[in-house]
Amino acid sequence: MPILEGYGLSETSPVATFNRIDRPRRPGSVGLPAWGIEVKILAADGDEGAGAEGEVAIRGHNVMKGYFGRPAATAEAIDAAGWFLTGDIGRLDGDGYLYIVDRKKDMIIRGGFNVYPRELEEVLLTHPEVSLAAVVGVPHEVHGEEVKAFVVRKPGASVTEAELVTWCKQMMAAYKYPRIVEFRRSLPMTATGKILKRELISGSTPETGGGS
Repeated sequence: MPILEGYGLSETSPVATFNRIDRPRRPGSVGLPAWGIEVKILAADGDEGAGAEGEVAIRGHNVMKGYFGRPAATAEAIDAAGWFLTGDIGRLDGDGYLYIVDRKKDMIIRGGFNVYPRELEEVLLTHPEVSLAAVVGVPHEVHGEEVKAFVVRKPGASVTEAELVTWCKQMMAAYKYPRIVEFRRSLPMTATGKILKRELISGSTPETGGGS
């Protein structure tokens, strides 16, 4: 069965982009804008070229008129030109295919470098002893934020914090790999399977005998 990935939010009713059945599907991409919809990337440095990373903005007949009874929130989410600011970081390739990188609010700034947790989580999940992973930023007096990974080990696995940090160092760029690993029996999730990172940061019980 061919798999067609798409992307959207409740505020975009809910589809904004989709891989089309009559065009090539690109691994990792959520496809092309649907009919009548515009998508652009708002890069921090103003770069609008292909491959530039920034916040995904959407404009079209599908965008909501506003949040009911919340004019301030509406003004923050939709600019004067009608672009809805999604809060997602993404990039467009030369043919207009959209790739989602991460949530803007989840981005970690370590020593001036942008670190996207989703990228690191996907790498961590390739470790043979890792079942689940969530990466967050924690306060650091020198770097501003430090990269921390919460990890659930597979049944019977015995990988240690030091071993996993060493492995990550070999698999990720020097400014990206997590310096701190905390093992958990499970990670808090919503009913739809999204990891509740705020609960992780606020604290819950670590796995007995795990890392710190």
